[in-house]
Amino acid sequence: METFSETDIVILCGGLGTRLRKTIGEKQKTMAEISGRPFLDILLDYIAARGGKRAILCAGYHADDVEKYFESRKDLGIAISNEDEPLGTGGALKNAAALVHSQNFIAMNGDCFCPVDYQGLLDFHLSRNALATLTVSVMKGVSDYGTIRVDEQGRISAFEEKAPGGEGLVNVGVYCFRKEILEIMPSGPFSIERDFFPAITGRGMFAFVTQQEFLDIGTPQRLKEAAEKIQQLKGKTL
Repeated sequence: METFSETDIVILCGGLGTRLRKTIGEKQKTMAEISGRPFLDILLDYIAARGGKRAILCAGYHADDVEKYFESRKDLGIAISNEDEPLGTGGALKNAAALVHSQNFIAMNGDCFCPVDYQGLLDFHLSRNALATLTVSVMKGVSDYGTIRVDEQGRISAFEEKAPGGEGLVNVGVYCFRKEILEIMPSGPFSIERDFFPAITGRGMFAFVTQQEFLDIGTPQRLKEAAEKIQQLKGKTL
């Protein structure tokens, strides 16, 4: 069985962060600071502490700043996948295909954090012989998020639009893929969440359920909440 330390980690960190402009200025979104450190740096700490060895950063907006900041990091091998134009989450993964070396790889959004058991995710993915495995979490008040329908075997059967209130399974932005998925992704800009995942429903896509809390930094309020939660997690999962 493959181990997490043998698995490439692809991190999507090309977001403009337009809703955070008043808080972070012109910085790249994943470089928003928490206690004086970029959010992406904290995420990489968590990955390295769990045995991750190689990360591919898909950077578009202010890619030079991302590359310069992380070029001196020694605990992880870091490769940069540059985007000449905005490619969306799916296009960014496709663009990084040549840099992915492992037969299965983990991909994640660089503006979100969920203390996922990466080895557990990989083991689940391999045990199902899945093409794609999405980490999902139960969330109350899902009005800001689309939800995911899962059958008794853990297969994803449908993606549903945002709905008012209620409780549901939400995508936490951490995935495990067989490398061959990159071959069936289209070229050019596209959203992996809106355009690609619904199109491959029924083709070996599973949900790995975590009980851990999901944080994102997409708005000033969420960035503040994430900063507070990360401080609470220090010494525990971080």
